[in-house]
Amino acid sequence: MQVNVEIEEDEFDGDHTTVPGLRVTCPRCGHEVEVFGTDERSAKRGAVMLREECPRGENNFYVVD
Repeated sequence: MQVNVEIEEDEFDGDHTTVPGLRVTCPRCGHEVEVFGTDERSAKRGAVMLREECPRGENNFYVVD
């Protein structure tokens, strides 16, 4: 199933300071992942992580707008 992810910019704790990143969320179940960086590659990485970590075991194709 094709699912459009929800993306929010946020700041996460890094090793020595806060780091800008993205919170990528599945709108179907609410599962979310955090990735460092705010570019398109980071958003795509978040989508891949959602697929790998799906708590329902679904094999969704997550779309980054």
